[in-house]
Amino acid sequence: MTAPMTRSDHGERHRTERIGWLRAAVLGANDGIVSTASLIVGVAAASGRRDEIVVAGVAGMVAGAMSMAAGEFVSVSSQLDTERADVGREREELATQPEFEMQELAAIYVGRGLTPELAAQVAVQLMAHDALAAHSRDELGLSEAVGARPVQAAVTSAATFLAGAALPLVTAFGTPSRYVVPVVAATSLLWLTALGALSARTGGAHVLRASARVAFWGALAMGLTAGVGWLFGTLA
Repeated sequence: MTAPMTRSDHGERHRTERIGWLRAAVLGANDGIVSTASLIVGVAAASGRRDEIVVAGVAGMVAGAMSMAAGEFVSVSSQLDTERADVGREREELATQPEFEMQELAAIYVGRGLTPELAAQVAVQLMAHDALAAHSRDELGLSEAVGARPVQAAVTSAATFLAGAALPLVTAFGTPSRYVVPVVAATSLLWLTALGALSARTGGAHVLRASARVAFWGALAMGLTAGVGWLFGTLA
């Protein structure tokens, strides 16, 4: 008799376990580059004074990191609260209506292509093993790999925002004031393109499409803020 294959024996690697931290990391780094570069470009287009550019960049970096951390923590905590409420409701229903929950689980498997007889057998065995886990996974669509992790999302977003924001800020600091707008815009687009490629490769997505998408929105943001800065600088 052949021994059952364990997870460690299986060479195939899936990327769904990266969804939580990858989403937060990409969002944080992308927002750090785009928002800080746009802010620097806008201020530089308006005045061109180095002290104003640096102050605006540092303030934007700190405020943005805190905003990302707070926003991610609150939003993912709300998701976690909803998941816990659904699991609690499912636990109560398993305790009070086990037969109905058995039929419900079997119906899910029938909908996925199993015969009613086999679906019933699968439902019985899975519920005997861990009824709540079976319903959480197959009825609610919840799993440990993609579950909500508020602290992880908040820390990852804040850290990657700071890392992303530091790139245009350091560039602006080391560039003559009159060249800040083109140099920061150009280098930021390169970093955004690289970020899109890296995130796509990490997540197993199409590299060129992801890079183009990130670069497009970054260019649009910087172009709009540069226009606003130039307009207000002219009117001042």
